[in-house]
Amino acid sequence: MSSVEPPDNPNKIVITDCSDDSRWLKYKADTGQLANDTPGGRHLINAIVQKQADGSWKVSEYGVHEAGTC
Repeated sequence: MSSVEPPDNPNKIVITDCSDDSRWLKYKADTGQLANDTPGGRHLINAIVQKQADGSWKVSEYGVHEAGTC
């Protein structure tokens, strides 16, 4: 978790993480064939989660950055 707002009674949480797909390969959705033989890498992930009026929490923003960002 990167931050909570406001700290004493949060209604917004910012999450920063890293995903590693350096051992994954991409395949074409329509044919199932290998798209390329270049593995991914480490990707920075950012998300914002906000408290809803009913007390539940929902992701309002989610972003995965390009390989090499973390």
